[in-house]
Amino acid sequence: MGLAIAGALASEGCAVTMLARTPDKLEQAAAGIPGAIAVPGDVRDQGALEQAVGRTVEERGRLDIVVNNAGGPAPGTFESTPAEAWAEAFELSLNSAVRLTRLALPHLKQSGRGRIVNITSWSVREPIPNLMLSNAIRPGVVGWAKTLAQEVGREGITVNTIAPGKIDTPRVRELWSHHPDPEAAAKRDIEAIPVGRLAAPAEVGALVAYLCSQHAGYITGAVLPIDGGALRGIW
Repeated sequence: MGLAIAGALASEGCAVTMLARTPDKLEQAAAGIPGAIAVPGDVRDQGALEQAVGRTVEERGRLDIVVNNAGGPAPGTFESTPAEAWAEAFELSLNSAVRLTRLALPHLKQSGRGRIVNITSWSVREPIPNLMLSNAIRPGVVGWAKTLAQEVGREGITVNTIAPGKIDTPRVRELWSHHPDPEAAAKRDIEAIPVGRLAAPAEVGALVAYLCSQHAGYITGAVLPIDGGALRGIW
């Protein structure tokens, strides 16, 4: 999804900075996006976040958009999840967004039309079986984002959260692989989606690009599912 988001923003004229853990894959991905800055590093590493923000401002002269998009925490039930995994999931799923946004916020204020978009999971609306860490920690991103939206709205900054459902990514296939019958799990999940398919990562990218546009300046503090209608709740 991160690559699709970067591509969607670049297609709208954004100069993109990409941060990811695997240098070779990152360089290859960035090579496909004209002018992209590639910063190898982990979102849990404060130094990597500082480098990403610093290079962006130094080489671009400004920073207008932050997309917080980290991989999900490990699957498991409450009993199968080791104690140390809770702190690790907090750093990955919540604190990485807090840290990056804190670094970027002065520049977003200068922009006058800053955009913050957080990529979470539909687990912020409906707990997903065998994803205890995601179910417990990712809703914290929503609470943080909603509060931040109220604090920075008068400065032209919007803060929104996207809650993807089943997207055609390695993460979804990894979760299926933990099932005793992965093919049956995939079939069951796809049949439960009203539109009858997985989403393409590019569809998530398009939603991010819209939220970062001037047209979306009145949308803030929102949680937007992109799930093919799979969530059953009214709100």
